[in-house]
Amino acid sequence: MSTTVLDQRLYSAADWYDAEALLTAEERAVLAQIRNFLDAEAKPLLAEYWERGEFPEQLAKPLIDLDLMEPFDEAARGLYQGFRIFELARTDASLATWYTAQAGLFRTAIRVGASEEQQREWMPRVVDFSLKGVFSLTEPEHGSDIAGGLSTTARYEAGVAGEAGGTGADGGTWVLDGAKRWIGGASTADVLCVFARDVADGQVKAFLVDRQAAGVRLEKIHGKTSLRMMQNAHITMEGVRVPEAMRLHNVNSFKDVAAMLRAMRSDVAWIATGIQAGAFEAALAYVKERQQFGRSLGSFQLIQEKLARMLGNITASLSLVVRLTEQQGWGIYRDQDSALAKMQTSLMMRETVALAREVVGGNGITLAADVARFHADAEAVYSYEGTHEINALIIGRALTGDSAFTR
Repeated sequence: MSTTVLDQRLYSAADWYDAEALLTAEERAVLAQIRNFLDAEAKPLLAEYWERGEFPEQLAKPLIDLDLMEPFDEAARGLYQGFRIFELARTDASLATWYTAQAGLFRTAIRVGASEEQQREWMPRVVDFSLKGVFSLTEPEHGSDIAGGLSTTARYEAGVAGEAGGTGADGGTWVLDGAKRWIGGASTADVLCVFARDVADGQVKAFLVDRQAAGVRLEKIHGKTSLRMMQNAHITMEGVRVPEAMRLHNVNSFKDVAAMLRAMRSDVAWIATGIQAGAFEAALAYVKERQQFGRSLGSFQLIQEKLARMLGNITASLSLVVRLTEQQGWGIYRDQDSALAKMQTSLMMRETVALAREVVGGNGITLAADVARFHADAEAVYSYEGTHEINALIIGRALTGDSAFTR
């Protein structure tokens, strides 16, 4: 590869084996535009808003105007979509989580769970953000055991066609009761994609619930030490009425929910990889400038060893997510594949951000040096979309043919 091409690379430091070369020139040009915006408009705000525990809402419309999310197409460039997440995450984990809440979680819920008719109505609005939604699965008492433990209930009430509140074929409505927790972006969403257990057949179903519907109450979760900019909500639902037309018609058991999770874990693996790149780049810039004992901090053997380990983790993580994304582009979606990528990239992310904080020394705990945000935010990413242990058991089940999940 010529020096000229190397000079044009976006990820010359973090992308050692040049996975970026798999992108087209047009895709790289769009990524450069995104980076220019993030560097100029987002980065100057991050430390202040992270410390305040607030999302910089003034960034939402400009990010939407960048048209980050084109209509879903099975033939769309998955690597390009992955690198967009990577670029957001290398800037800030909350920005990446904000984007994937709509582009990953909510869009996948509609793509997998909605009928063809529902998709025709809703998907264009999902893509242009005129219908903002969030994925509401986790509950106060159920996270890793949500498949069997989900306790939010849905009760169907038949009605008369044309009856107030009923828009199904028979005018029926569903009544939802329960609670959801850790739902990111709920306070600014139009609808909540709520998963609830049908009291009639015991199966999990999904509903688009108006955030301002009677019986819905949202409370901001305070006191977080990770993803502080992302606004997570505790949601309580008491007698919330939802028309049959707002039920996702292709979600009729938890197997359908699992299909969504299978598709979405790759997004989180890209986030975990991007976080590593951001922490590494911040640490590398710091040690090149910082002087100790009369010389650059980056000239010391111990520092260089840690930089090499960080780069090794990022390179391995990029290899995982690139290959996984290529497989999914061929239509290969397996639980164990996305679980392996999420588990391993998150594990390496934890080490990478710790090393980044370590080489920056005492300044590594301040927001000014950037690595502190990545170090703290990584803890949330390590746990969401399946903990390390849950993903390990998914892989172990595929390897041995035996399930070790608690029965």
